[in-house]
Amino acid sequence: MSTTSLPSVISGVVPHLGVKADHVPRSETGIGALMPWADRLWMVTYVAHTSNTGGGTGLFTIDDDLVMTKHPESVVGTYANRLVHAETDQLFIGPHAIDAKGEVTTIPALAKHRLTATARHLTDPANKVYVLGMEGEFFELDVHTYEVTQLFDLLEVLDINDAPHFKDMYTRHGRVVVANNAYYPKDFERGFSDGRLAEWDGTTWRVLSKTQWNTLSSANGMSEAMYAVGQDRASALFHVYLPETGWKVYRLPKSTHTQDHAWTTEWPRIREVESERLLMDASGMFYELPSLAYGNAVWGIRPIASHLRIVGDFCSWNGLLVLAGDQNTPIHDANPVAGQPQAGLWFGKTDDLWSWGKPQGWGGPWWETDVEADVPSDPFLMTGFEHKCLHLSHDADTDVAVHIEVDFKGTGEFRRYQTVTVGAKGYEAFIFPAGFSAHWVRLVPSVSCQATGQLVYT
Repeated sequence: MSTTSLPSVISGVVPHLGVKADHVPRSETGIGALMPWADRLWMVTYVAHTSNTGGGTGLFTIDDDLVMTKHPESVVGTYANRLVHAETDQLFIGPHAIDAKGEVTTIPALAKHRLTATARHLTDPANKVYVLGMEGEFFELDVHTYEVTQLFDLLEVLDINDAPHFKDMYTRHGRVVVANNAYYPKDFERGFSDGRLAEWDGTTWRVLSKTQWNTLSSANGMSEAMYAVGQDRASALFHVYLPETGWKVYRLPKSTHTQDHAWTTEWPRIREVESERLLMDASGMFYELPSLAYGNAVWGIRPIASHLRIVGDFCSWNGLLVLAGDQNTPIHDANPVAGQPQAGLWFGKTDDLWSWGKPQGWGGPWWETDVEADVPSDPFLMTGFEHKCLHLSHDADTDVAVHIEVDFKGTGEFRRYQTVTVGAKGYEAFIFPAGFSAHWVRLVPSVSCQATGQLVYT
């Protein structure tokens, strides 16, 4: 392409930067990881699984003239991992190590695995990193020799029996945290799954939660907060680790149910997109996420937009926001009209997201949940939505008073706002006044019972 010509751009999409997989066999094709590095934008793609489906795509670069090149070291696989290793000035993306000049080394021992995360090492960060496979392989990689050692099979360590789908890993505060998003139709009925949020301190593994967990990140040095995003049948989940408090539980609305299943959750992310400003994608909603935490609490989470796009990754590059995609998924021709597998990129500004779908969603702290009298629920996000309705039901043989408490400052200090009395085995709805909002809302029951408390935001 001539540097004097402009590429065709349609609604932020540059068609000639799309990637296509082979026709035989037809598979899922997505862009799993993006990273600005060595004066180019680097990206790796994923097929469903190289053992039985898919071919084509791999490692690509895009230069300042929007010319895309498939790298000679390109490997077809399922890759969504990326990490810049500061001590050696190397980008680890997919099964590749890329130095600051753009020279690529491919690591054959990793290429055959579905790689989902690379993280810093607990005890030897200058010389090693950890690499996570989707099937629970937990590797140690020497960043100089590229020797690979498997330390754990996380299916055994974390007692996972269902189909695994590990998605992310992060190291901070003397612990490595991993996320497995296994969540299938039967898990909705039983209320838990073989999904895991778990941490390792170098000696002992500890399971933190047994439901779908999708991504992990931190505040990039601006604060001590580390974040985990997942979901259960009641709502999206947002857990925050702070050294002074340990893990704190928050809940967020879902803007879609189409991403509940493990295989359709590709890939929620948290990433810095403007200086000291984080963007979070979770359950079909983009959020502005503050880098700072005050008074051992996180507040200022603001919904930006509901959306339908599957965003494999996103980043800032050359002053633009770039969203990776997963546009077409004809796995084993399960979708007979999907055609050729392909995916593309979206280019725009972060502020453009506010013109996407107006934030709306649903969820709450309880879904047929065993609750205890006078014990508050988890906090549920309330700010940034126009209209709010609370639905309550329970199985008790007596009236249950449900106290609605709000945290309007965001510091974790809740004040009682209203009480709704729900009759025996009954149901009630409460509509908040138009414009009413607070950072967080929680519910406190007067009777121990099984209860449902769901909010619908429109």
